[in-house]
Amino acid sequence: MRLLHTMLRVGDLDKSIAFYTDVLGMTLLRRKDYPDGQFTLAFVGYGDEAHNSVIELTYNWGVDSYEQGTGYGHIALEVADVYKACDDIRARGGKITREPGPMKHGSSILAFVEDPDGYKIELLSPSRAD
Repeated sequence: MRLLHTMLRVGDLDKSIAFYTDVLGMTLLRRKDYPDGQFTLAFVGYGDEAHNSVIELTYNWGVDSYEQGTGYGHIALEVADVYKACDDIRARGGKITREPGPMKHGSSILAFVEDPDGYKIELLSPSRAD
C-alpha cells in the first residue's frame, strides 16, 4: 500500500492551482472536467503520481467556499531552509500565518502557510528531531 493523494475542496480552482504551482512550486499534473457531475479535478505535486503522493484539488461547480470544520489539521512539506522558503513564498504572494522558528516545546524549525481557501501547510526543516 501507498498514499496516493490528499483531496481538498476549493472555491476557485484557478486561484488554487496558481498558489500550489506558482507559490509552492508544484506542477499541475492533470486537470479534468466532469460535466455530468458538475465538478473539476486538478492534481498537483512535486513529482509524477506513479512515484509520489500528490494533492487533488476538487472544484464543485458553483461552490465558492467551504467550512473547514475542526477535524482538518494541515499538510506538511519538507523544505531545505524554512526561513528562505518563507521569504520566497512571501515574495510570490503567499500568506505566512506562523513565522519560521523553533517548534514550541521542541527543536524542529517550522512555519505555516495558508492557501487561498485557508488550508494550512506546514513547512518543516529536514533535520527535525521532534
